[in-house]
Amino acid sequence: MKISYNWLLDYLPKDEVFASYINDISKVENILTAVGLEVEGVSHFESVKGGLKGLVVGEVLTCEKHPNADKLKVTTVNIGNTTEQIVCGAPNVAAGQKVVVAPVGAVLHPVSGDAFTIQKAKIRGEESRGMLCAEDEIGLGEGHAGIIVLPENSVPGTSISELYEVYTDTIFEIGLTPNRMDAQSHLGVAKDVCAWLSHHTGKTASVVSPLGKPFSADNNNLRIEVVVKDSALCPRYSGVTVSGIQIGESPVWLKNRLMALGLKPISNVVDITNFILHTTGQPLHAFDADKIGGGKVIVETLAGNTPFVTLDEKERKLSDEDIMICDGSDTPMCIAGVFGGADSGITGKTKNIFLESAVFNGGNIRKSIFRHGLRTDAAVRFEKGVDISKTVDVLKYAAQMIRDLCNGVISSEVTDIFQPPADRIILLEFAYLRKLSGVEFSKEEVRAILTQLGFEILEEGDRNLKVKAPESNPDILHPADVVEEILRISGLDQVPIPTQVRMTPGIHDNAEEALLKEKVASWLTGNGFMEIFTNSITNSDYYPDVKNAVRIINSLSEELDIMRPDMLATALESIAHNINRKNKDLRFFEFGKSYSAEGKKYKERNHLSILVTGAHSRKGWNSQEKQVDIFYLKGIAQALCRLAGLEVSVEVDDKKGCIAFLSGKTSVAMLSRVADNYLMKFSIKQPVFFLDIDWDRFVTASLDNVIEYKPVARYPAVSRDLSMVLDRSVQFGEIEEVIHALKIKRMQRIQMFDLYESDKLGVGKKSVALNFIFSDPEKTLTDQDTDGMMNKIIRTLSEKVNAEIRSNG
Repeated sequence: MKISYNWLLDYLPKDEVFASYINDISKVENILTAVGLEVEGVSHFESVKGGLKGLVVGEVLTCEKHPNADKLKVTTVNIGNTTEQIVCGAPNVAAGQKVVVAPVGAVLHPVSGDAFTIQKAKIRGEESRGMLCAEDEIGLGEGHAGIIVLPENSVPGTSISELYEVYTDTIFEIGLTPNRMDAQSHLGVAKDVCAWLSHHTGKTASVVSPLGKPFSADNNNLRIEVVVKDSALCPRYSGVTVSGIQIGESPVWLKNRLMALGLKPISNVVDITNFILHTTGQPLHAFDADKIGGGKVIVETLAGNTPFVTLDEKERKLSDEDIMICDGSDTPMCIAGVFGGADSGITGKTKNIFLESAVFNGGNIRKSIFRHGLRTDAAVRFEKGVDISKTVDVLKYAAQMIRDLCNGVISSEVTDIFQPPADRIILLEFAYLRKLSGVEFSKEEVRAILTQLGFEILEEGDRNLKVKAPESNPDILHPADVVEEILRISGLDQVPIPTQVRMTPGIHDNAEEALLKEKVASWLTGNGFMEIFTNSITNSDYYPDVKNAVRIINSLSEELDIMRPDMLATALESIAHNINRKNKDLRFFEFGKSYSAEGKKYKERNHLSILVTGAHSRKGWNSQEKQVDIFYLKGIAQALCRLAGLEVSVEVDDKKGCIAFLSGKTSVAMLSRVADNYLMKFSIKQPVFFLDIDWDRFVTASLDNVIEYKPVARYPAVSRDLSMVLDRSVQFGEIEEVIHALKIKRMQRIQMFDLYESDKLGVGKKSVALNFIFSDPEKTLTDQDTDGMMNKIIRTLSEKVNAEIRSNG
């Protein structure tokens, strides 16, 4: 949220004791952050970009036709301390004029386009040392028909910024937390600043509020009746009419205030409502009173699918939960608190208005925001909540501004339909305050801080304080909330650091799982993988065929509308994000959940997902770059299974193009190459490999596995190699399965170290070389022992996979 420093100053006290704080922008910034309104950025605003710096008044002494161009003039211009020759193409330039000059070195900020610096140049052979400027070239307006001609009494050399008033301001970008609806305005922020000043200076600082001034109607000639059908949807609705207004431009000061916050001035009435919104936090809406049928305003809901054309001229189908403002004939005029209608708004011909100041149910407003995709400034404030106690005061302030700035007449008394909320009475024990905050506050300090923040002190005792929470802070419900308010103002940085830290050790039910998770994550990071955290809410467009997805009823946006059915899509978004920034060699892992619906029940599954793409090793002076492939990720999967103490078998599904890892008969992981057509949804053009570990099954299998200690072998191991020719269709997994089925206890390991495919071996044949490690814990193996085991393996491979042995050694 943006807060204007100049705007804020209007509501802060002018006492000398506070001047050293509020006149120092950096100190104001620190105060805002201290009270919980963290300043995330500070920017500078100028009503004219560049502030007209470097531009001076010049007097055209001579103006001659350019010898080499029909439309150019060569002028000599007195700019105060020197005379410069400047080539100009403006049709209205003439000797004797006072003009705006941009000397060499000046930076111009045109209305459109980027800023540029004036340099000495030759134009058609004539030297030009500067530029005579038009309105659009220096940001003063849109005019480009000719250069600006200044009053005759302008003095050459005078800075142009002295002739034109340039409004400057400092803008604080505040990171407003959802519970701080009271700080959605300059007055709300001023209240916190004044509370801080009072506490830290010892002198009461009061907000200089524009509200509460005497109010009276000029006449009662234009009365609009108001009916609220459900006070739960609209607990307060107030309105007043102003007649005989003149729609036009706003005064410069008002336009500058709005532009400083990035708002575009529209007309005086609209600008006043925007000004009031950012001053008080209370949204207003102005209706053309002559378009209100039956002279009545009705707050109600309409039947579902009722058509309604909004200000943007789009027809929208209403829900029966949308709060609507209708006229006496039940014709909808506005989606309450969200967006106006096309047929009831202010136009240049409007003479009479009905001004609305209300409070609407935040839950209904939020649903309307997302249902219709209309997130307006007013809707955001109603969604979070507005101060119901200030509704009428704000309305009166706005009506007086419209009367003064639009030459209107207040033509009715204020109508106010009000269903007061229940008082929120809170008992704060001083012992509780001391225990929770760690600070010993005096009763006087507590009373002063809470009074400054708008709390009403109901009862005060030696041990406690009973207070009524202000309507500006509807989130304050418990004593802990009151403690937070006190700490905000006194300063969290003032809380003393305790000399002792006391804690009670806890027993975690999932300690073993947490240790395994830490073990796996450490191994992955140690091997060059990076952990990512992605959003568990994703886009249903990624899953057009998934029928059991968990859909979000009130999604944050159209793109985030389901809980992810798997871990792939959100991880691919991270892959795409990095590839688009020239980071193409990626190894990611993520612990997360997937979600599915089964009837009215929902299921969550824990996963460890691993994605690799690009190169896994860089090119060096003694090595070549190596790209990841499915075998690389298969090795990672097997290593993780060994790390968890799992013995797994591998099943290859050629049709689906995936590899399953089984612990017993339970699948604990699935490995595949992501389909190219799916990658195109993310604009990824390089191969990506995906390993999805079912973390729940993986943990269960690991914890069920009994780890047995085996002493280090006292006798040397024996290594044997075996080369064979077999059909290309035979997978290494089949060879492993055949050999493991022999249950040779002395065989410790089998590994493929060479693969060669060529028609020279025979059509459809390949050569595979295997390495075997044999070991016996009781003795040194003899050649006869090893040969016996190898012969058994050779016979079995010949019978089972038709292997033709090439060498054995």
